[in-house]
Amino acid sequence: MSVRMNLVLSDELNSEIDKIVSASETTKSEIIRKALQIFLAAQDGKKQGLKLGLVDGQTRTMTTEFIGL
Repeated sequence: MSVRMNLVLSDELNSEIDKIVSASETTKSEIIRKALQIFLAAQDGKKQGLKLGLVDGQTRTMTTEFIGL
């Protein structure tokens, strides 16, 4: 089953999503679905005491931590 939703985005956020759509073979809907999946994973990880961030592939150190997710 699927649910249809309406979403209001700022012009800036919409523009950033448009750039991703143009640079890849995906849709706005797919980008938003993936973002929500990351958000849900972050919430689950937070409950387990984990952190969400960007990790350098070579040094395996976190270069950016996302706070508040």
